[in-house]
Amino acid sequence: MANKLISEMRLPKSIANIFAARNITTAKDALSLTELELMKLLDVELSEVRSALALMSEIVCPPYQTALLLMEQRAAAEHLGGHLPTRLKGLDAALCGGVPFGVVTELVGPPGTGKTQFCLKLSLLAALPAHYGGLDGGVIYIDVESTFSSRRMIEMGASSFPEIFHSKGMAQEMAGRILVLQPTSLSEFTESLEKIKASLLQNQVKLLVIDSMAALVPGGHEQRAPGQHPLSWHISLITSLAEFSRIPIVVTNQVRPQSHDESCLYSFQVQKMDRILKDRTRYYSHIVAVLGFHWAHAVTIRLVLEAKSGQRFMKVEKSPTSPPLAFPFTINPSGISLLTDDGTEMVVPETCNLSSRVQ
Repeated sequence: MANKLISEMRLPKSIANIFAARNITTAKDALSLTELELMKLLDVELSEVRSALALMSEIVCPPYQTALLLMEQRAAAEHLGGHLPTRLKGLDAALCGGVPFGVVTELVGPPGTGKTQFCLKLSLLAALPAHYGGLDGGVIYIDVESTFSSRRMIEMGASSFPEIFHSKGMAQEMAGRILVLQPTSLSEFTESLEKIKASLLQNQVKLLVIDSMAALVPGGHEQRAPGQHPLSWHISLITSLAEFSRIPIVVTNQVRPQSHDESCLYSFQVQKMDRILKDRTRYYSHIVAVLGFHWAHAVTIRLVLEAKSGQRFMKVEKSPTSPPLAFPFTINPSGISLLTDDGTEMVVPETCNLSSRVQ
């Protein structure tokens, strides 16, 4: 709006002509100068300058919105959006329907905890025909760590939906809806992202998966000052893709050991379930997610997957719709299965909030 041409505004012709003669062509040009500077430059009275600036400000200033209008707009956006159900009853209930459209969902955890398994199952569900509860669309899967397995995905499909995958040609059709990209460097990843925006519309893509972001950054476990993040451009583009396309974007992230000089601990490691039930405030950890503060603010949903004493847990660590919850789970031929649909609520000390730390 600030770049709106002064010639297109309803200024008196006399003052509009003076602006044009002095090569002040946009509202931004005029509003960047003080009243005194404009008086000298235009050689007009202060009252004329103030009148012109007031009219420009009124035209270019965004209109006021009430809280009610913002709430109605949000409700309309949610109606046009939706969720990708994970088929994990307890998790879908916590997330009000599943992985939400239009935002970034992050999966955090050490290697071998099930992050890629979860991504494969979500890809399968996004490609699944609508009458079976899927999104009936394409999937773009950016496989940075070369962990994508077509065989494992088909095994999940045959175990979860035998009536579909045992039909002739269905497995091939489902697999054909999933486009896998395997960039080997940050520059290749950048090229992939630049091409994706057009592909989202052309291929009716219903899910974007990036597995994983942290693998792209040399020294990804090092702490960095704000403004020095090597993935700043990529993070901005990924969040804008989510908003533009209104599809779920799922990104995996790694963890790093917590250094001894960090004064605030995150709640990233699940204690034994008997300790959870006895003392629900003891959620201290010695590992944290990498990629830091800038990335953390781009994420709307954060799910933490980890293993402790032979038991795997999935935690809803960050969500606008759910308190922190922990679900024990197992991995079987059909993918991830929750051992209980009732998550254990975690009480985390306020000083350990993710947003309070810069990594």
